Amino acid sequence: MRYLLFLSFLSLCSCYETTRNCKDYKTGTFRFDYVVDGAPKTGTFERTERYSINFYDGKIDSSEVKWINGCEFVLYKINPRSISEKDPIHMKILTTTDSSYTFEYAKASFNEGEPKRKEKGVAFKVD
Repeated sequence: MRYLLFLSFLSLCSCYETTRNCKDYKTGTFRFDYVVDGAPKTGTFERTERYSINFYDGKIDSSEVKWINGCEFVLYKINPRSISEKDPIHMKILTTTDSSYTFEYAKASFNEGEPKRKEKGVAFKVD
């Protein structure tokens, strides 16, 4: 009986597959929501094959984009203003819909003893 339940559970789990049409989100203009000190905010960014230009809080921030594979890339700040901004950011597209994608991001390099911290977000395609 346990064996039959296990097989049923396994078959149900194997039928679920997340959608990842990452090529649809490689370039374009996107909107994202974030929170700073408890206050919700909205930013936008434009991504080309090579660059990502972020617009948030009245600031413009540019990064070079290096694609690892079809769904993962690394962002390198073009003009870092601090030592921590020199660290590249690894981005991974986890799932996609017809108008948005869910992503995970973290620092691509770590110092010894530094905790590894990953965050998630959602970006909505504007154009």
